[in-house]
Amino acid sequence: MKVGLIGTGAIANMHARAYRNIGFELVACYNKTEARGREFAEHWNAKLVESAEDLCRYPGLDYVDVCSFPDSHLEPVKICAELKRPIMVQKPIATNLAEARQMVDVARAAGIKLGVMSQHRFDDATMFLRRAIAVGRLGKLLQADAYVKWFRSDEYYSRPIKGSWKTEGGGALINQAIHQVDILLHLMGPVTKVNGMWQLGARHKIESEDVVNAQFRYQSGATGVIQAATAFWPGYTERIEIHGTKGSAIISGDRLTSWDVLDDDKANLADRAPMVQAGSSGSSDPMAISVTTFERQFNDFAEAIRTGHEPLSNGIDGYRALEFVLGVYQSCREGRAVSLGAE
Repeated sequence: MKVGLIGTGAIANMHARAYRNIGFELVACYNKTEARGREFAEHWNAKLVESAEDLCRYPGLDYVDVCSFPDSHLEPVKICAELKRPIMVQKPIATNLAEARQMVDVARAAGIKLGVMSQHRFDDATMFLRRAIAVGRLGKLLQADAYVKWFRSDEYYSRPIKGSWKTEGGGALINQAIHQVDILLHLMGPVTKVNGMWQLGARHKIESEDVVNAQFRYQSGATGVIQAATAFWPGYTERIEIHGTKGSAIISGDRLTSWDVLDDDKANLADRAPMVQAGSSGSSDPMAISVTTFERQFNDFAEAIRTGHEPLSNGIDGYRALEFVLGVYQSCREGRAVSLGAE
């Protein structure tokens, strides 16, 4: 696969490492700040082009990978749709639902694949729980929660666009905990109602939230809680907890650390729980994460391009995660529970 990349910040280097490991060729790149783009291009032996449009139109690419801020995702999708070229965008898919919906519709009308980065869907723990839930090993699901009590330094937020509503779409929930939001939706199904409370700039000089809490109800009738923060020094490993009538499971970081299920040890099942003591986490360092799941997601996207099937994380998945986040934000602003539409 030949890939072109828009945006050459820190996460782009993770993408480039993954591409190198799986034998994809990073052909060309673009960055708004030319000096940063040139440094990245030289390091990864890619061609630096002059604009995002030039990158989208660069000849011979199998797909475009967008690692720029979410307020800039729509135009590359439009150009790639015109060219019938697949495109993957970094999470969140956009900063508002209107643009997210337009991206999904434009890609669908053009018949191109639209992927949204959600590499934790490819964690061994997530894949195991998806299979286990599907066959009822946890019984009737009652509660599924996420706790993302992280820390980000003042330096992290030193650029005015960081934590901004316009460019990033918000703070801790949309930029950090949206991964856990996506995993909850992936494992549990749609959410119908959310009720949130937040603290804006509780520790950092940002206009959006660095502490937020929400309760919600799944379409299945199960309930949930999410806590997200970038204000809690020194930062703690994120957790997802799922509780059913037959038992409970906990993911800590990217690993399954608890699997307490009635009589599961007597079932003689081939699909054993991949239990470990601890996993990697970006709780205090956003780059302290494994590149393996990036590799898996890129391989999945490439296979979707080759075969025509949907990638495991597509535009609709990105839309639903954003809908949840923006529903929590609306609830926080208005001081009331907010219903989410079925999509």
